[in-house]
Amino acid sequence: MKPAADSPATPVTLPIHRRARRRLLQAAGGAALLALAAPRTFAQAPMRVRVGYIADFHGCSMVAVANKLELWKKHRLAPEIKSFTNGPIQIQALGAGDLDFGYIGPGALWLPMTGRAKIVAMNVVGFSDRVIAQPGIKTLQDLKGKTVAVPEGTSGDMLLRLALAKAGMKLEDVKRVTMDPATVVTAFASGQVQGAGIWYPHVATLKGRVPDLVELFGNKDALPKNSFPSSFVMRNELDAPAGAPLVDAMIKVIKEANDWRKANLAQAVDAAAALIGAPRASLETESGYAQYYTSAELSKLSTDGTVASWLSGMNEMFRTFNRVPEMVDPARYYLGARYAAVTP
Repeated sequence: MKPAADSPATPVTLPIHRRARRRLLQAAGGAALLALAAPRTFAQAPMRVRVGYIADFHGCSMVAVANKLELWKKHRLAPEIKSFTNGPIQIQALGAGDLDFGYIGPGALWLPMTGRAKIVAMNVVGFSDRVIAQPGIKTLQDLKGKTVAVPEGTSGDMLLRLALAKAGMKLEDVKRVTMDPATVVTAFASGQVQGAGIWYPHVATLKGRVPDLVELFGNKDALPKNSFPSSFVMRNELDAPAGAPLVDAMIKVIKEANDWRKANLAQAVDAAAALIGAPRASLETESGYAQYYTSAELSKLSTDGTVASWLSGMNEMFRTFNRVPEMVDPARYYLGARYAAVTP
């Protein structure tokens, strides 16, 4: 007998394995929809960066602290760290495209002023440079006619010129010879030169070999007219939109390392000594010859005209020395506003 036309249809019951498969497919489809709706995130490869430093405390401590705190990794950088003997050689490497960022002392500031590089951040205001002389030489005037060694274009060279000018002398009044810092130390210790323009920790090394050497002139003797800031520099090509991610990441590393160093100076000395294999005592002595600022303080000083006054004072001095032909607006070579705007 056939069922009535309006009788309800008998429900179809699927086998258990078919029901399970349907539920699985429905769940998979829902997950796929959720995945499509969710924002996509991709792990970004670290940016390669080549960073130079000088093997003294003020010249290497930023790199040493960045290594210790793993700041490179934090800010997505893959660094290649390179050691240099002085600032001018780093500027040459920047110009050749062999280096992205470096460190220079105040004596090399004339190079950014003449367009060879851009300053990306201030470091410290230092007091570690000296004009020294052999025992028995008591005044700058006593150096007249004598051989004085300096690393070309560095803070030692700058301070010698400034010291002679303060003493009413000319550069031609001494026999100025140029050599790298390590050779200056060797030449002075062996008595081959009678004077030198050099900085700590090299002065501390020489005091160990020539205990009675005489410090004739130091940075503080030029205060308050002159301030002597060291800085971090970059190659000019990075001052463009394409270089912005790398520059900003580097500023973040510098700021964090700077603040940690100021708050943990003794540990920063340890890190620097480990990086360059130098005696801790000499770096500790050098670390005492500087005025340190927090990154917040440097940001303020970079925008209120203070850093500009430091740089203009150095510019005037370098013009006197015929290193630069004219006064240059610091905004042309110091990215002070950029530094202040970047936050770690």
